[in-house]
Amino acid sequence: MSLLSKRLRGLSSVAGHRLKSSLVSASIQNDADYAKDYEDMPGPSPLPLLGNNWRFLPYIGDYNITEIDKLSLRLWKEYGDVVKIGKLLGRPDMVFLYDADEIEKVFRNEELMPHRPSMPSLNYYKHVLRKDFFGELAGVIAVHGEKWYQFRSKVQQPMLQPRTAKHYIGTIEETAISFVNRIKKIKNHNQEVPHDFLNEIHKWSLESIARVALDQKLGCLDDDYAMNSDTQNLINAINTFFENVPVLELKIPFWKLFSTPTWKKYIKALDTITKITSKHIDKSLNKLLSEKSFCTDHQSSLLKRVLSLDPSNPKLAQILSLDMFIVGIDTTSAALASVLYQLTQHPDKQKKVREEIKKVLPYADTKLTSAKLEQLQYLKACIKETLRMYPVVLGNGRCMTKDTVVGGYKIPKGVQIVFQHYAISNSSKYFSQPDQFLPERWLKGTHHRHHSFASLPFGYGKRMCLGRRFADLELQTVLAKILQNFQVQYEYGSLDYTVHPMYMPHGPLKFKMIED
Repeated sequence: MSLLSKRLRGLSSVAGHRLKSSLVSASIQNDADYAKDYEDMPGPSPLPLLGNNWRFLPYIGDYNITEIDKLSLRLWKEYGDVVKIGKLLGRPDMVFLYDADEIEKVFRNEELMPHRPSMPSLNYYKHVLRKDFFGELAGVIAVHGEKWYQFRSKVQQPMLQPRTAKHYIGTIEETAISFVNRIKKIKNHNQEVPHDFLNEIHKWSLESIARVALDQKLGCLDDDYAMNSDTQNLINAINTFFENVPVLELKIPFWKLFSTPTWKKYIKALDTITKITSKHIDKSLNKLLSEKSFCTDHQSSLLKRVLSLDPSNPKLAQILSLDMFIVGIDTTSAALASVLYQLTQHPDKQKKVREEIKKVLPYADTKLTSAKLEQLQYLKACIKETLRMYPVVLGNGRCMTKDTVVGGYKIPKGVQIVFQHYAISNSSKYFSQPDQFLPERWLKGTHHRHHSFASLPFGYGKRMCLGRRFADLELQTVLAKILQNFQVQYEYGSLDYTVHPMYMPHGPLKFKMIED
């Protein structure tokens, strides 16, 4: 290409970018000119003094925090695509958004340091109550602005690069095989796993994170595992943490005035999480620091990879590892439980995915590789379809850092917009046959079409889930190994989905694991 051609191409690109920017600015200005006032937005009416918090109270309220899925659909039906829940004592207004085009617009126009809806309780814990531990590096959860941006910028390369995650396939497969062997030992003469199988899934998830993040074997799946061990206490504390978040965030925040019983349980749980994870993180960190070599290879833990980026600041790697333990165990566990349950409810789909797995992994000792995982397209489609219909987290959002027009209304700075992904991804407006479990809709070459912002189980944009690559890899690997070994059945009718504390089937997961 000649120098003149390159210059003309460059000028054309700049002109195109300027034209696009002008069109976006004009569109936004046009929206602002015709937007309705915020006060006119429909939504439930607050009461004097109690605002709208009373709706989440037991007995007198009509909003059940364990049934946010049903509440979301109800509000959409009653008020439309944009719903205001205002006058929430101790926290900003919330706007529920049910329009995929508007969600896309918010994401596409977000700034360099977007704010997620704050978690005041965790924010207080990190920045006030335990500031001596976290200091200026409080991680990415409940952190915003410059501190969040600096932390995220340093750690996102090893966390989000697909090639980095692929280095851990062997390690994650080892843990998945240990989980399969554990299943074989704990199932009874009827081939059923115990009623507390969800806790076994938690143990698998914790063991997987420890292997990837710290290169440590915690022994969660060993025969001599003790129910009063540190790791079990950690699992229990994480469950307690998530169970109490909606109570503290949606009900009247008395915890800001005095230490309520819920607040005390919440703080005790967070202290337990911090104490136990720090013990294991420090063990790995001290070993790496004593070696005084920060060169990484394919087998290096994430702790070492992040430490190698800034050896003078080990706190960075320490806090990232802590955040992974806090949010990575329950979410991945809930997703695995949900996919397994859906495959029991759709045996034809399970048969198809098992045939795919047996073709790619014909022998028990056939090792998983990146190339083999790439061939498991129907397995990946089953995961995507489960998370479409039953996303582990029902929605995410953004806190407006400036006055913005969304959904035809002027949204003031400080309002929290909550994207209602569960409602949208189960709507016929965005998916054909939305109430049908159709993994085929995610396969290439099919006639199915959907809005790219109608199902976002891991979020999107600058604040997309940092652990997405590893969660995907863990789920694909463990499902491949389970379905390679077992036909999975559930003989106790249908289970309701509730926020417990993630959105997942509610009830004993007494799966029947039938070996071929």
